[in-house]
Parts: sequence; C-alpha cells; structure tokens
Amino acid sequence: MSDKKYHIWTAGCQMNVADSRRLGSSLEHLGYAFTDQAKEADVLVLNTCVVRQSAEDKALGFLHSIRPLKEKNPDLVINLMGCLVGVKGAEKLQKKLPFVDVFSPPSDPGPLIAHLTQDDDYVAETNVTQNRFAIMDGEIIIPEHERGKLTSAYIPVVYGCSHACTYCIIPYQRGIERSRPLGEIVAEARSLATQGVKEITLLGQIVDRYGKDVEDGPNLADLLRILNDVEGLERIRFLTSHPNYFGVDIMRAVADLDKVMPHFEVPIQAGDDDVLENMKRGYTQNDYRELIAQIRAEVPNCSIATDIIVGFPGETDEQFENTYTLLADLKMDVAHLARYSPRKGTVSERRMEDDVPDKIKRERFHRLEALQKTIATEINARLLGETVPVFFEEKVKGRWRGRTPTNKLVFVETDDDLRGKVVDVRITWTGPWSMQAQLLNQPVTPIVLS
Repeated sequence: MSDKKYHIWTAGCQMNVADSRRLGSSLEHLGYAFTDQAKEADVLVLNTCVVRQSAEDKALGFLHSIRPLKEKNPDLVINLMGCLVGVKGAEKLQKKLPFVDVFSPPSDPGPLIAHLTQDDDYVAETNVTQNRFAIMDGEIIIPEHERGKLTSAYIPVVYGCSHACTYCIIPYQRGIERSRPLGEIVAEARSLATQGVKEITLLGQIVDRYGKDVEDGPNLADLLRILNDVEGLERIRFLTSHPNYFGVDIMRAVADLDKVMPHFEVPIQAGDDDVLENMKRGYTQNDYRELIAQIRAEVPNCSIATDIIVGFPGETDEQFENTYTLLADLKMDVAHLARYSPRKGTVSERRMEDDVPDKIKRERFHRLEALQKTIATEINARLLGETVPVFFEEKVKGRWRGRTPTNKLVFVETDDDLRGKVVDVRITWTGPWSMQAQLLNQPVTPIVLS
C-alpha cells in the first residue's frame, strides 16, 4: 500500500464526476492511494463548478477551509481544477490564492501530473494530453476504492461548447467544442465494461453535436451504434442534447438499438419566442413542440426531460405564462427548473439588466414546480402494478436504488444482492419523483395509506 495519498473534492456536473474519476486513475498510476479524508492527503484536488454563484461560493469556501492544512504541512499539494480555473483563468487566481500549488483547466490533468513528476514532458510521454486523461494501453483503470462497486459510469465525448447561449458561462470556462476520437471513446467503454461497468452515459454540453467539429467524422448516432456492440455493456444513455442538432438519425438509433435507453434530455429553457431569442437558443417554441412530437412518434413510450430558466432578464408575466402553457401542454417526464442568476462575463450579465425581482422569480419557479409535480405524478401512476426492468446501482439506507429504461427512480427492499443487475420488478407505489417496487418472487405487500 502506497504511503502517498490523494483526495478529490468534486462539485457540479456529471462531466466533473467523470473528470475526477479519471484523474484518480492517473494519480493511482503514479503510486498514490485514495483517502476520503482531506486532512490525510498528500495531494488535494478541488474540481470546481461555476454554473451558479452558489457553486462558486461553495468551492471558494472549501478552498479557504483547507488553507490551514497547507500551513501545517507545506509539502501538501493543492490543485484547483475545473470551471473556476477555466481555460484562461489561472494567472489571476494565482495572485488571489497563493497557497494553491497547481491550477488545472477543466478536464485537463496535465498541470498536476507535470507538477508531481517534475517533468513537463511527462504529459506527452504517458499519453496524457490536454483534455485527455491517462488511458494506458487503451484502458482506463477504475480507482481502487471503486473497483467492484462501480456499475454505472460517465464517458465524456464532447468537451467545451461553441454555441454560447447568452446566460451560459461554460464556453468561456471550458473552451470551444472538441469531440473526442471515436476509437478513444470505444476503448474507454470496453475497458470499463471489462471492469464490471454495465451502464455508461455519454456526456457533452451539447452531446448531439458530437463529431460535427470533425470533417466527415462520425456523429452521435454512429457512436451509439458502435457502442451498442461493446460486450459487457447492458445500458447506454447520453446527455445533454440541444433541439437544433437533435436529428431523426439519433431518434432511430435509440429506437433500433437494444442497449440504448429511450430517455432524452432536451432542454427548452423558455417557452416564449422573444425570451428564447434573447437567450440565443436558435429555435422557437413551435420548433420545440414539433421536435417533441417527432421524438414521441419515432420512439413510442420514451421519456423526455427538459430544463427551464425562470426570470430571465426582461421576462414579462405574459412571457412566463407562455412557458407555463408549453410545459402544461407537452407534459414532460422531468423538468429541471432554475431561477436566473447572472454569471460574470456572460452576454446576459454584460448587456442585460437582471430586472425580474427575486420574489417574482421564486413565485414563477414554484408555479412550474407544482405543475411539474402534478404532471410527473400522473405519468408515473401509469406504471402502478406494471412489471418493468430496473438496473440497480447501489444500496441506500437499506433499499436498493435503480432506474427504469426511461430513467425513473425505483427503490426495492430485499436482502438479495442487486448491484449491477437488471431485474424485472413489480411497481407497488408511485410518486412524482420516485417509485417503490418488489421483486417478482416476493409476495405483494399492500400499501397502507395513513
């Protein structure tokens, strides 16, 4: 067992989760062992998010809380990584945070690896390049503390974003859109599958843009068809899609392929055309309605999730009502809701007044929340008494947690080991956000309502 230890604190999106896991793999290749205690670490990494101000504040708060560790142990290596650093932000942060040793852009382990090895050429020699992690001999090794436990994993396929919605900080912090090579993605999927991973989720800020930055390159539908043949994988998902690039080829790939799950994450962000134009989304609410209708026609019984921002600069009561009406009409399975908050450096922050009072934002948020709760309750109730296949990942508070093909959360109480298994279960209770089920070989327990 190595006497050198690393700890990674991760905030934010699934991309950061994937980056942290793959960074852990690289650190273990260098001989470091994982610890879940920051105070025990020789290398302490903060993988940060700045999509919202609260995420940035949380990261800075944790960073300052560990400063005493550095003062007590000058040899401790502190690495600040992710969107707080961005692709151009290291120089300014170095002056503000002199106790941080290494600043790494998102998805880039190069600066930390070079610092630890004292070898700037190490990056090239070990196949660790900017925005790529250590995949030795075509494999990525799951960090030791997750081996035998990890059954579902994220695989980034598109880094960065070039769409530049007016409210979004991601293009400024993660850089321009860059698709990973097809062979690299497939090698990672195969490697994960040989280590017990049964489900993968392909990630991109705009995942349906995969391959569009490469002339004559494969697209997302091509990638899904190739990954469907990877031995050992049982389920494949992808997120997040943009309405402008979600083509019928993707819909038909999902309909045709047995391992690709019929669940789509397609954000609209607002249901009013003027607001959408101010957001620079590139489509109208009618375009979106037609897309959802087409998806449901091509992939019957699928589920669809959307994102909505309330209180965007200039949003009137009438414009909000258009969003409310759209959500009521389309009856999405999931709606991820957020109140608009300006992010420094974005177009909306520089050029638009944040003129919707917080009280109004909260009222609009709660109205959509209540509407979506009603919609999700009705949709999920259709599954009561039905038998559905559920992929189980882990046990939480005595119950196994898993998801249906349409990504609905299901809990089962049993002493059986369900980790990494797809099991047919009978739904015995449904709610707006989750469901309860029993194994088919278990007697049905009636639900007693108090």
